[in-house]
Amino acid sequence: MAKAPIWQWSAVKTARAIRKGKVSAEEVVLAHVDRMKAVNPKLNAVVVDLSKDAIKAAKAADKAQASGEELGVLHGVPVTIKINLDVKGQANSNGVPAFKDNIAPDDSAVTSNLRKAGAIIIGLTNTPEFSMRGFTDNPLHGLTLNPWDPKITCGGSSGGAGASVAAGIGAIAHGNDIGGSLRWPAFCNGVATIKPTQGRIPAFNPTQLKGDERPLMAQFMSSQGPIARSVEDVALGLEVMAMRDPRDPWWVPAPLKGPKLKGPIKVAFAKIPRDMKGDTKVISLVRTAADHLADAGYDVHEVELPDLDGTWKLWSDLIFTELTVLQEATMRQHGSADFITAIESMKGTSTVLDREGYMKAIARRTRVLRNWMLFLEDYPVILSPLSVRKTPSFNADLESPERGRSLFWNDLRFMSAINVLGLPAAVVPVGLLGGTPIGVQLIASRYREDLCLKAAEAIEERAGTLVETLWARG
Repeated sequence: MAKAPIWQWSAVKTARAIRKGKVSAEEVVLAHVDRMKAVNPKLNAVVVDLSKDAIKAAKAADKAQASGEELGVLHGVPVTIKINLDVKGQANSNGVPAFKDNIAPDDSAVTSNLRKAGAIIIGLTNTPEFSMRGFTDNPLHGLTLNPWDPKITCGGSSGGAGASVAAGIGAIAHGNDIGGSLRWPAFCNGVATIKPTQGRIPAFNPTQLKGDERPLMAQFMSSQGPIARSVEDVALGLEVMAMRDPRDPWWVPAPLKGPKLKGPIKVAFAKIPRDMKGDTKVISLVRTAADHLADAGYDVHEVELPDLDGTWKLWSDLIFTELTVLQEATMRQHGSADFITAIESMKGTSTVLDREGYMKAIARRTRVLRNWMLFLEDYPVILSPLSVRKTPSFNADLESPERGRSLFWNDLRFMSAINVLGLPAAVVPVGLLGGTPIGVQLIASRYREDLCLKAAEAIEERAGTLVETLWARG
């Protein structure tokens, strides 16, 4: 750690160094601000620079430490927040020009929890319009590039978060996920994340009070979460973000660690559906991850998951029914032509349900979730691809309606199906293919994020972290 630049340190090591007085919070923040100034102009990952406020906060943090005040677990650690989350005094634009003056009157639940833990916000990261694309571009802030290769996407909708933390801007990045928006950027940028169980991390934006609450299934299918360069930092970010906030009535006070399971833990290594057109080299790396788990003592079995296709279709039908009925008019009014094209491609995979169909689909979700949870009793961890193909170009969903549909139905079927279930799912890098990262997904039962992260850590110990390779390129 002493030899590496401060901006390369993990969140865990940074917090420890500050606490022990080996480095000040101000030194750490300045190092990350300098890194942001060096690399962000090319990436456009951070679209609101909060470095002036961050430096003031760092000086205040050092004074608090010197006076003997109790320190939070992220005391002095620089973080970033996605621009669809409220930060007091800043605009929650959600990538939409019409919302550029949507100033937050107070902090969101996650922002508040990060501040309570002593974290220092150095910037807000980019998202696509309405945070509803897997590709991060919008008319307000522009395109965010992938630090590994500007020709491929950084993912979305937390693309700015994934790109920033991979490039060394902030030790932990906040993101959120309703169809893969934490896991897809982690895959694309070669970093780690977890989509927590619905209710694990409190969700509330004070700007919501200006309008209606989100639709029911959007609430049940979306999660806030951390993106970081190591699994250890993801676990720390989860711990901090998961603190109680009474403004979210769905928050659950579940322990972060569940009962210890009798070993060896059985892992369901997901079979690839016959109709899925995958890249054999990507699938080979997923098999390598299975070998890593076996080497770590897990009992790995290649099995078929419970109705993956039907589960994914249920997600697609529910999310796009709600979008069509309650959100599409606003999106068409304020969204760009590219955004409308992308949404229409994604909608092409769904059936917009009538009232009876929507109610039956919500009821069917209970049966589907029950079947998955019974499966997870036999196999407490599931290993699957996140994508069966390499990362596509930065606007691949605009190439054609067919391409847009195939991305989510074919390439990313294992990803979005998990959102309708509300189950936790982690992503960890497993290797490079043609110089760009490939990651895998690990799924567990409700509130067993610890099982996801433990398995992800076992893979990371054997595959290593990837960002050092990126940084070595200069």
